[in-house]
Amino acid sequence: MNFNVFSRLAIAAACAWITTSASAETVTISCGAVGSEFKLCQEGTAAWAAKTGHQVELVSTPNSSTERLSLYQQLLAAGSSDIDVFQIDVIWPGMLGQHLLDLTPYSKGQEAEHFASIVANNTVDGKLLAMPWFTDAGVLYYRKDLLEKYAQPVPDTWEDLTEIAAKVQQAERDAGNEQMWGYVWQGRAYEGLTCDALEWIYSYNGGTLVDASGEITINNPQAVQALDTARGWIGTISPEGVLSYGEEEARGVFQSGNSVFMRNWPYAWGLAQSEDSPVKDKVGVVALPKGGASGRPAGTLGGWQLAVSNYSAHPALAADLVMYLTSYEEQKRRAIEGSYNPTIEALYKDQDVLDAVPFFGSLYETFANGVPRPSSVTGDNYGRVSNAFFNSVHGVLSGTVEPQAAVEALETQLKRIRKRSW
Repeated sequence: MNFNVFSRLAIAAACAWITTSASAETVTISCGAVGSEFKLCQEGTAAWAAKTGHQVELVSTPNSSTERLSLYQQLLAAGSSDIDVFQIDVIWPGMLGQHLLDLTPYSKGQEAEHFASIVANNTVDGKLLAMPWFTDAGVLYYRKDLLEKYAQPVPDTWEDLTEIAAKVQQAERDAGNEQMWGYVWQGRAYEGLTCDALEWIYSYNGGTLVDASGEITINNPQAVQALDTARGWIGTISPEGVLSYGEEEARGVFQSGNSVFMRNWPYAWGLAQSEDSPVKDKVGVVALPKGGASGRPAGTLGGWQLAVSNYSAHPALAADLVMYLTSYEEQKRRAIEGSYNPTIEALYKDQDVLDAVPFFGSLYETFANGVPRPSSVTGDNYGRVSNAFFNSVHGVLSGTVEPQAAVEALETQLKRIRKRSW
């Protein structure tokens, strides 16, 4: 036998013996697959497995956060041990809390390195139910080459964006690109539309649907104006198909070179800058526009956390995997390779990170102070609140209901959901 082959077999056998003797276990984790999420998760879990001698199995879950939540609720309600580590949205700790392990005994104070507001969001009744993995806020991507070509500024307001998008769209179509659109975003009836629509309404000073005290605030003139503005994009600067777009559909159009502007999360930067991207080095990123001269820019707070199921057969191992994946070095790797926003504040001053994703520095305030969805105040009812909201907004966008009628009906629906209290 070839000596090198024999050596490799001997080493493999030794490793197998060591792993077996150490009673290797398999930990399962749900990872998202938007953009490069799944690949980065594979790499991170493989590094932990190599370090510990245990194994990790990745479980595929729906990309739609609405569908993923429904799956999680079914598994957890059944007390299933099929998934040890859940990737959960920033709005879910309160809804899933009774099924999640308190990570405080395993964290060794590591949570102190993360944004305090996110740690507070993940702490329910004094229990740390999830560790922050990456944070998000909606941002505006734009084709800096096209704005320069047609001498157009980066838009400051939604009205500016509407006008500039229409001008550049028409000019590019006249130049031969019939597939060019002005603006793509997330218009499907799902949680992503809740994020987009909340940004529009908040930017016009229309509030957050339900305020921090639990009062329902959606029925106001600013909210109507915001929805009316967005409705005007359909079929003009945004394709009719945007009503079925999620994050990846919008990215697909923009990254193929067929849109001037895009609303998306920071993860899209790394993909737009990849070697095979048609828009590599042609893209800029700024805060989303404000609603008119008196408005303010608003990026909905997003992000994902890692939590351990109460029904895990390996809670200590699962918690150790969570701590590894949410550590400084792993978050740094994910920021550089996939432009996923760290939740560790010090990484926003790390030069390697800033070299890879320059806008992390200029948009720090946007990420640190994103507009929260009303999940904490509405608690277990948030799923129904969001569902009512995005369906109402989708009705406006698709032309089946007028904005004023929509907010009035939504107010009534939310009052029924709330009853006496949230």
